[in-house]
Amino acid sequence: MTMSNDRLYNLSHCSYLCQYHLVWCPKYRGKVMADTFIKQEIKRIFKTIAQWKGLTIRSWHIGDEHIHLYFDILPRYSVAYILCVLKGKSSAWLKKKTKKFPPDTLWQRGYFVSTLGINEMAIRRYIENQ
Repeated sequence: MTMSNDRLYNLSHCSYLCQYHLVWCPKYRGKVMADTFIKQEIKRIFKTIAQWKGLTIRSWHIGDEHIHLYFDILPRYSVAYILCVLKGKSSAWLKKKTKKFPPDTLWQRGYFVSTLGINEMAIRRYIENQ
């Protein structure tokens, strides 16, 4: 995988830019991530998962009640799959390491996702000038 023009990624048969903004919350919306150790551990876990799955994390914010994540993924993965891996692995690893969480699920089922990348006006100009 190579990156060209600081915008598009290239594989052998495709060029792509798959950028997403994800937001999700812990179950019951409690301030379970207020502890600095928990925030650092979540960042470490996300870095590990990103390296494992080939994600590029552009920015993140781990608040006391929610997480914002802006990242690039490979076209072979769906957003739902990546979120499932992030939530599942982080929940299991945090519970194993800290013992501060209840035995049931740590994260809510719902989430917010938005695509990012090349802006709408650039795409309109490109299509109109074909």
